[in-house]
Amino acid sequence: MGIAQLLGFASTTVLLVGMPGPNNLYISLRSLTQGRRAGVVSALAIETGTLVYVVVAAMGLATVVKASPALFTAITVAGALYLAFLGVKMLKASTSEPAGGVPPAPLGRIFRDGVVVNLLNPKAALFFLAFLPQFTSRDAGPDQLRTEMLLLGAGALVIGLVLDLCYAVGADAIGRRVRSVRTTSPWRNRIVAAVYLTLATAAVLTI
Repeated sequence: MGIAQLLGFASTTVLLVGMPGPNNLYISLRSLTQGRRAGVVSALAIETGTLVYVVVAAMGLATVVKASPALFTAITVAGALYLAFLGVKMLKASTSEPAGGVPPAPLGRIFRDGVVVNLLNPKAALFFLAFLPQFTSRDAGPDQLRTEMLLLGAGALVIGLVLDLCYAVGADAIGRRVRSVRTTSPWRNRIVAAVYLTLATAAVLTI
């Protein structure tokens, strides 16, 4: 891999990863509703899922998924169902909110949800199935290919983490004003739920 190829990979990765999708919106929604700490934890969770994809791609399992449309469809459907689950949960919270407001979600749950959202994100799967292999050497042997996939995956992870943290910090700056108005809490939950359900619908429509 030459310098020009690496620069092309980095610039394209910034565009693809920075484009709004389930991962970015999950981080933003957590920051908007619970603050920067929740957003940062969400970003770390998303990139933990990315790390899993990096290892899977390096082991060659991505080829198996790519060769099986049914398996890829199953991942997409599972991701849509999980987003719908998060949306319904937020709707229930908005309709049964106690007088003191809905307690913030534990950071452990935020981290778990973030990992699952990324693992079941069709955009992330396509990135490692279709995009990443394009920047590997065509004449590379198995060991070299594995090394290149790990290096490219690590680069994508670092780029993704930087962009995710930007989303977390930016959304927190906006969310400080939103969170200061307690009377709008049920509506905030409904808006978040609507975003999750919209993402779930969009994921199903892409199948």
